[in-house]
Amino acid sequence: MTGRYYEEFTVGETIEHGKRRTVSEADNQTFCDMTMNQQPLHLDSEFAADTQFGERLVNGLYTMALAVGLSIPDTTDGTIVANLSYDNVEHPNPVFHGDTLYARSTVTDKRETSDGERGIVEMHVEALKLEDEGEETLVCEFDRTALSLKREHVE
Repeated sequence: MTGRYYEEFTVGETIEHGKRRTVSEADNQTFCDMTMNQQPLHLDSEFAADTQFGERLVNGLYTMALAVGLSIPDTTDGTIVANLSYDNVEHPNPVFHGDTLYARSTVTDKRETSDGERGIVEMHVEALKLEDEGEETLVCEFDRTALSLKREHVE
């Protein structure tokens, strides 16, 4: 397990997630197929060419799911009981095929459950894409609340 137990999270800390992924056309197509989302803005290059974006956009739910996946190894891999919520989701900038994304999470709150056996951890997650010359652009952000195991109740 690479995830953190409740006690290992510190409110205010920012966790830079080292994993990155370049989003392919196949990623976007497969996600749209799996979720039955046939929005032409994601799939039809001729349709998308006539929009303000000029090309197909990567599905925003894929972007959000990818951000969660990129964050898991450093946060809750093997130490989570359940994700409780995803709130305040925003997509301030588009993602296109070929964009490379990475994520970071900032711990915004934590508290023990009423029985004291587990902990609730709140994180603000940001998905960013790399631009030329090391610039980054925020493409998705949201708040994630996880129910986490406490180390003292595992060992």
